[in-house]
Amino acid sequence: MTENTFPLYTADVLVSFYRTEVLTGQEAKHFTKSDLTPIPKPEAVQTLYMRVLYLLYRFRPECHSMVPIVENIQYPPYHEGITTIISVYTRMRQFLPMCMVYDFSMNDLLAPVKQKTLTILSAILNFLHFRKQRMEIMLETQARFRAGMDKLQAYTRGNLEAEKKIEKLTTIPPEQQAEADELAAALSELQATTMHEYQQVNAQNDSIAEWKTKIAEKTQKLAQVKVDVSSLKEDLGRLKSQIVESPEELRSTMEKMRENVKNIKISIKETEERIVEMQNMVQGVTQSEAEIHQTYNLLQDLESSMNNTKQRQEELQELMAQYEKIQKELKNLCVEEGQLKRALDLKLDKECKQNIRRQKKREMKEQHVQDVLGQCNQMHQKREEMADKIQEITGETQQLKAKIKSLRDVCSKETAKAQALFDTMYTAMLKLHKRIDMHIKEIS
Repeated sequence: MTENTFPLYTADVLVSFYRTEVLTGQEAKHFTKSDLTPIPKPEAVQTLYMRVLYLLYRFRPECHSMVPIVENIQYPPYHEGITTIISVYTRMRQFLPMCMVYDFSMNDLLAPVKQKTLTILSAILNFLHFRKQRMEIMLETQARFRAGMDKLQAYTRGNLEAEKKIEKLTTIPPEQQAEADELAAALSELQATTMHEYQQVNAQNDSIAEWKTKIAEKTQKLAQVKVDVSSLKEDLGRLKSQIVESPEELRSTMEKMRENVKNIKISIKETEERIVEMQNMVQGVTQSEAEIHQTYNLLQDLESSMNNTKQRQEELQELMAQYEKIQKELKNLCVEEGQLKRALDLKLDKECKQNIRRQKKREMKEQHVQDVLGQCNQMHQKREEMADKIQEITGETQQLKAKIKSLRDVCSKETAKAQALFDTMYTAMLKLHKRIDMHIKEIS
């Protein structure tokens, strides 16, 4: 006890701890410092040890007083008192080595000493603190393990769902395979036709631009000719007013002017024809633009479908990334699970060793119990022999009682007969006395 591996506490600290952590109800209220110092009370120490055993092993205090012996014992209260002390002593002897206390004796229960009792209580307090910390750590590890198992299950479910989605996105149903092939073929044909039509439209746009430039030039020339004609008409009018020409010259000029007008009319007709042709070409271009617009709408639809496929591919890539991430987390969880399993295996090995030790102790106890039971059986056999003798004596007594009863019956019958004879004799004597009295009276 001089070299302890645990701190020694004062009586006040021990009283406050055991009142709050171990004792309950009225026991906690009545437990004070005077129960430990200066001289510990055996009853208080015994109840304290019983409560500690109940806290650790759930062994109720009233179970210590149960007498595991055969029935019909002489003086059972003496056995009950000894059994309680011996039960507490044996269990404390088994428990205190875990608290680094190896010199527990019967005097520590029957006549406890202050210093020794405080040392034992300090060791138990230290063990209870250690037990509480270990239980908290075990509960935390169990909670983490359960959370890890829940995450693992959630991740496995997510992996299965992601694999199902990937299969759904990557595989084309057989009923839609033909439609997908037709759409792909139609898309390729449409792309080829649109490229050809784009080329034709570009060529037509170039030709239209050339015709527009030509028409603009012709219209400019026509406007210039109109301006020239109007200027010439003005000049002619002004010249007519100023100069009187000869009729021949006038005719020649008029013919020239007529020719010029004819040429201008012909050119105007040609330009109108060209304008009609250009209008027809513009109408064809508008029709082609409408067709191009339809093809453009089709291309937009195809582009939207391609965008949807791209989005699905992006979602597929994201799902694959999530799948890889979940696989990494799953590997980490598997590693943590392996570590926890190894820790559990170590704990199970320790528990197995402790169970083996407990089994050995139980076997020793059972051997001791069997020895005690053998002695009890011998006592029981002796008791049975005595019971047989008692039964024989009781049989003889019963026979004697039967004989006594029969004799009593005979005596009662004889007494009844004697009583009847006595009654008859008594009545006869009374009658005789009466007659004698009557005779005496007559004689007198």
